[in-house]
Amino acid sequence: AVVSTQSGHYGRGGIRLARIDGKTYNFISKKARNSFMMKKNPRKISWTVLYRRKHKKGTETDVSKKRTRKTAKFQRSIQGATLENILAKRNQKPEVRKAQREQVIRSQKEKVKAKKEAKTTTKKKTDTKAVRAAQKKINKGNMKSKPS
Repeated sequence: AVVSTQSGHYGRGGIRLARIDGKTYNFISKKARNSFMMKKNPRKISWTVLYRRKHKKGTETDVSKKRTRKTAKFQRSIQGATLENILAKRNQKPEVRKAQREQVIRSQKEKVKAKKEAKTTTKKKTDTKAVRAAQKKINKGNMKSKPS
């Protein structure tokens, strides 16, 4: 059995064309050969096998659709937080989360306030005017005790 190059049909005999470059083509009929010689595209000729395949003619379609896979969601831990921590945080009520946030902010503010207070107390101790006055007193006392 020979398959026609142009039409794609099977048959006995037919016509064989050999080109100069050595490539051979089989044709089932004059109709197929002539359409090949006129450089017709077999996908655009309605009686060819290629046309019927392209346009899905004569194929029995299955009633069941092809199953599509749904992507499976899964959770994993992120650097610095375990999966349990993430899930616990997610399942918290918004009020609880808000309260925690406010507590953290409050503690940060208290830290800053304490730092400022510590700074001001050290500044009072090393106040320049007070230091100078104290030094003058010391110097005056030293002057008195020194014999001239």
